[in-house]
Amino acid sequence: MIEGWAAEAFNQSPDSANEIHGDKIAKQFGFKGGLVPGVTISAYLIHPAVQTWGEEFLTRGLAHVRVGSPLYDEEQFEVRISSQTDTSYAAELLRPDGTVSANAEVSLPEIGAEPPERRGDPIAEKDYVGATATFDSWARLNEQGCKAFRYHWGNKHRMQTYLRDMNLMPDILRNEQYANMAFILGTSNWILASNAYMNPWVHLETSSQNYQPIPKDTNLIAEMSVADFYEKKGHEFVDADIALYNEKDDSCLTTIKLRAIYKLRGM
Repeated sequence: MIEGWAAEAFNQSPDSANEIHGDKIAKQFGFKGGLVPGVTISAYLIHPAVQTWGEEFLTRGLAHVRVGSPLYDEEQFEVRISSQTDTSYAAELLRPDGTVSANAEVSLPEIGAEPPERRGDPIAEKDYVGATATFDSWARLNEQGCKAFRYHWGNKHRMQTYLRDMNLMPDILRNEQYANMAFILGTSNWILASNAYMNPWVHLETSSQNYQPIPKDTNLIAEMSVADFYEKKGHEFVDADIALYNEKDDSCLTTIKLRAIYKLRGM
């Protein structure tokens, strides 16, 4: 049985290059303070899957998470399971006042999906800075392709935990030191913001498919393509497809479809 849970929210990135996670800029856009990262909120909703299905979920699990309203550092939250079967569940994350901050559909397919092959996109130099995010820059990236980026999963990464007390994370993440979903989904944020400069911007939605757990000290290559970009109600959005590979053997670890507001209304 999938069980809901509750904990205290943790903003791992108050000093992030995306200043929506810091109090000063967030308050300028009408928020109470810096936002807990969308990928961290997503990890809270996926936590019951990792707790229940363990390595099986990290090997073939699916998750679709939509973040609708902010969650703040040190807020108490509750993940409530609204429906479930033996291999799936729907859940919502509630803030202290009962506001639904995010919701998710998570499942464990009987048979894993066929992983994509690495394209071999050029890997960005360490000092690479992408052009400012605009309709024109997204169009160029859509047509010409994006830079790939290297990442490393290790126990000193700021996303090593999605809770202030990492002992509250599922046993398999602590004991096996596999990458957690906040880090995994975080790679989609980092490659997006590295291919096109955005500040501040807001993570909204991911659909993710796991293919392998990511052990400690794994070197990763992320590849990205721009799927769409558009304006709605004054905000400007981008959709991107990301694939994460093990640099050692080019095997695919996770694929992610990301939606973000790259330019907030009024900027």
